Amino acid sequence: MAYGKSVNLFLVNGKADSLVIAELKNWDAKAIRIPRIEVPSCDRAELQQQGVYFLICFDPNTGDRSVYIGEADNVKSRLIQHIQAYKADKEDYYWNSAICFTAPSLNKTFVRYIENKCFDIAKRVNRYGVLTQQTYSNTIISEADQAAMDEFIDNMQIVLGALGCEALEPLNAASADGKSDADRRFTLTMGGVKAVGEATADGFVVFKGATINPKTNTKSLNKNAAVRRDAMIASDKVDNNTTTEDILFTSPSAAADFLVGYSVSGPANWKDKKGTALKDRTDI
Repeated sequence: MAYGKSVNLFLVNGKADSLVIAELKNWDAKAIRIPRIEVPSCDRAELQQQGVYFLICFDPNTGDRSVYIGEADNVKSRLIQHIQAYKADKEDYYWNSAICFTAPSLNKTFVRYIENKCFDIAKRVNRYGVLTQQTYSNTIISEADQAAMDEFIDNMQIVLGALGCEALEPLNAASADGKSDADRRFTLTMGGVKAVGEATADGFVVFKGATINPKTNTKSLNKNAAVRRDAMIASDKVDNNTTTEDILFTSPSAAADFLVGYSVSGPANWKDKKGTALKDRTDI
């Protein structure tokens, strides 16, 4: 049974795009979301403790998001190392903000366990590209401590979502309104395309195994959509004109445009198991 949660967000400087401290009721941890440009001057004690951090990256050309998940004895010092490494061309990814988790109950064993578990979850759900290359996958931890840290990670997922990061959330997570997956699933069959997708809280997911039209009509699609489509087809997300993983789009039309290669109405062409078009469904 799911219960409501209370997350307190404190805007330290009175601005939503600046330093934010997030706390979950009855949890001893704190989450600190901090812009890259504020890290060197930040003297918050919470940021200078042992913890786990997420570096949020965004590709302005493709719209793709990526995340680096790490752990450190002193989180602020580690963030500064990342900044210096980028300036020295030792890291090729640029992150705009970091979300860091620290708590009095954490120790080195715990943060290594959390880092590895979050890495595994992020790779599995595949919402963001994962930039982390390796973690401590063989951390020895007791069964009781493992249970406690798994609960810690559950709380992290809640707070991460509240701070706008869905790196650990499945693409087709169960809906809070009680609708089954089948109620939200639709099929697109046109122009040689056959795909199954699902309406979610974040947009529209096209499931792995969808067949696509390999040709892009640049006169029909806008320039950015055409460039992103060609890039995705050339990536490992598509093989032999078939999607190899679940892919999240901002809307049913964006999903349909990607699949057929030209501009079409998603609400009119995605249809449920009864043949009802998405635009005619009043419950979604």
